Amino acid sequence: MLRALTADTPNGIKIPIALEELGVPYELVRIDLTRGEQKQPAFLADNPNGRIPVLIDDEGPGGGRLSVFESGAILLYLAEKFGRLLPGDPRGRLRALEYLFFQVSGVGPMFGQVGWFKRSAPEPVAFAIERYQNEARRLTGVLEQRLEQSEWLAGAEYSIADIANFGWLRVANYADVDLDDFPAVRSWVGKIAARPAVLRALERVAAMPRL
Repeated sequence: MLRALTADTPNGIKIPIALEELGVPYELVRIDLTRGEQKQPAFLADNPNGRIPVLIDDEGPGGGRLSVFESGAILLYLAEKFGRLLPGDPRGRLRALEYLFFQVSGVGPMFGQVGWFKRSAPEPVAFAIERYQNEARRLTGVLEQRLEQSEWLAGAEYSIADIANFGWLRVANYADVDLDDFPAVRSWVGKIAARPAVLRALERVAAMPRL
């Protein structure tokens, strides 16, 4: 059995989407971030960083239990385990990995910082907000250039790179990014949002039982 310990956040939805796209059986467990469940010993045993998501695979390498944390690592693990969502040709695989790491190192942190400084900082810090907003828009521009040339981020194939970036671009307004300024990204977000597996995943996330 595969279990995803997660929440309804831009990072949290990536793994349910991948699991639905793969069509494999899995269980979702909601981690209540508002109650600090991600900081409890049972969760920290599987992710010492205390962040969602975490994947538990009861049939990991060698047939034993395996826990995987960090959304990018989980997506790569699933793609390799099931042989899907990652192009088989070397160039396509490399493009997918580039844009996967682009998201986890750039898009997620920068978008998240905009939201934090605007909504959670004890007091406004105009310089920080402007800096992270500008960087969020610049990164979206990089995706725009890629998607003007290619249907999907890895090339001809939908992949874990698209799933990873979609989690944040579907809520681009969180970082004050207006997708009307990035028509190729807006079209790509719409295509992914309409995929049956994505719709199923978002429905399941919304209905997750509590731990």
